Amino acid sequence: MRNRQRDILIGLLFFHSVNTIMDRVAISSAKTSIIRDLGLTDQMMGWVFGIFALGYALFQVPAGWFADRFGPRKALTWVVTAWSIFTMLTGAVVGAVSMLVVRFLFGVGEAGAYPGATRAYYSWLPVRERGIGQGIMFSGARLGAAVSLFTMPLVIGLVGWRWTFVLNGLVGVVWAAVWLAWFRDDPGDNPRVGPAELDEIREDRGQEFVASTRASFGQIFTSLNMALAMFQYFAHNVTFFICYTWLLPYLESQWGYQAIFYAPLPLLAGALANWTSGGLVTRLYRDGHHLGSRRVPAIIGFALATFGLLLATQTGSVVWFIIFFSVAIFGIDMILSPSWAFCMDVGGDKSGAVSASMNMVGNIGAALSAILFPFFAAHITLPYFAAETGTGNSFFVFAAVLNVLAVLCWLFMDPNRESNPDLSPLAVRVRMALMFVALMALALGSLVYKTLFL
Repeated sequence: MRNRQRDILIGLLFFHSVNTIMDRVAISSAKTSIIRDLGLTDQMMGWVFGIFALGYALFQVPAGWFADRFGPRKALTWVVTAWSIFTMLTGAVVGAVSMLVVRFLFGVGEAGAYPGATRAYYSWLPVRERGIGQGIMFSGARLGAAVSLFTMPLVIGLVGWRWTFVLNGLVGVVWAAVWLAWFRDDPGDNPRVGPAELDEIREDRGQEFVASTRASFGQIFTSLNMALAMFQYFAHNVTFFICYTWLLPYLESQWGYQAIFYAPLPLLAGALANWTSGGLVTRLYRDGHHLGSRRVPAIIGFALATFGLLLATQTGSVVWFIIFFSVAIFGIDMILSPSWAFCMDVGGDKSGAVSASMNMVGNIGAALSAILFPFFAAHITLPYFAAETGTGNSFFVFAAVLNVLAVLCWLFMDPNRESNPDLSPLAVRVRMALMFVALMALALGSLVYKTLFL
C-alpha cells in the first residue's frame, strides 16, 4: 500500500502539469491585448505561437536525455525555473523580435516538463503504480486548461497581460524551489521515505519488463515498439489538440457565441479519463495482467474516441455534439496513462529520452492537427459524413481512421519484446539519423506552413 511520500510526489507532479498548461494558455488569452499594445499582426502572432512549438518539439529528446543523465531533481529544477523566467520575461517584451526570442526559449524550457516527470516516476513508483501516477499528472493539464479558459481573461482584466505573465512565472519559481528542497533522485536519499516503502519500490523492480534492461537508447528509438508508440501518440494528438486550437472558433462559427461556453466540457472529460485509465492500468497490473494493463485501456480508449468522433458527425445540435465530442476526448485521453507507462517499461533508466521521443512525434501530430482541421473543413467532403464543406465532419472521420490504426498498433506493442541485438552500432546510428531527419523535416514543414498560411 502506498504511503504519504509517493502521494506527495504525485501531488507535486499534478500541480507541475497544471502550471505547465496554464503558462501556455496565458498567451492565447492575451493575444488581443498583445496585438494592440505591441502593434503585431495576426500573422506575426502565428509565428509567436509556432516558434514556441518549434522549441518545444526540437528539444524534447535533449531534455529527456538531460533528465536521464543528471537526474530529474536537477532537470526539473532547471527547466521549470528557466521557462518560468521566460514566462515572466514575456511580460517585458517590447516588440516582435524580443517576443519571438522569449517564446522560443520558453518552448525549449517546457520541452523537459513531461520527460523529466516521467523519469522521476520511474525511480519512485513501483511498476504497478506507473499508470495511476501518469493519469493523475496528465489530469492536471486538462483541469488547468479548463480553468484557464475562464481565469486567464479575468486576471488579464484585473492586472493587465504583462503582470499576468509575471504572476504565472512566479508560480513556477515557487514550485521549482519546493521540488529542489523535497525531491531526491533516489527515494532512498529522502529521509522521509521509510524502510517499508523503500523496500516496496525496490522489490517491484524485479517485475520490470524485459525491454527496459537490455537495450541502448538507439536500439529502443529505432525499434518496432517505438515506431508503433510514436504513431499511436501521433493519432492521439491529432484528435486531442483540436480542444486547444479550433474548438472555440468552431463552436462559435457553427452555433454562435454562446456555444463557446461548452468548450471546457471535453477537457473535463479528459481529466476524468486520465484518472479512470490510470486506475484501470494499476488494477490490471496488480491482477497479473501485465501486458494487458497497457493494451486494454489504450484499445478501449481509441475505440471510444473513434465512435465519439463518428457520432459527432451525425448531429446538428451543439448539445449532442459536445456530448459526442466529450466521449471522443474521454476515450483519446485514456491512452495517456498506458502510453507513458509503456515508455517507462521499454525505456528503463532511459525513460526520459524515450518518452521525449514519443512526445516529439505527438507534437508533430498536434501541429498537423491545427493545419489539417481548417483544410478539411474548407475543401473535403465525404458521402454521408460531410455532404458539404464548412463543418469539421471530414476531419473527424480522418481522425477516427487514425484511431483505428492506433488500435492495431497496440495489438503489436509489447514491452517484453527485445530490441534487435544483431544491429551494429553504425546501423543504429544511421537509423537514428534518418528518423530524426524525417521527423524534423515534417515538424519544421508543418510549423512553417501553419505560421505562414493559417
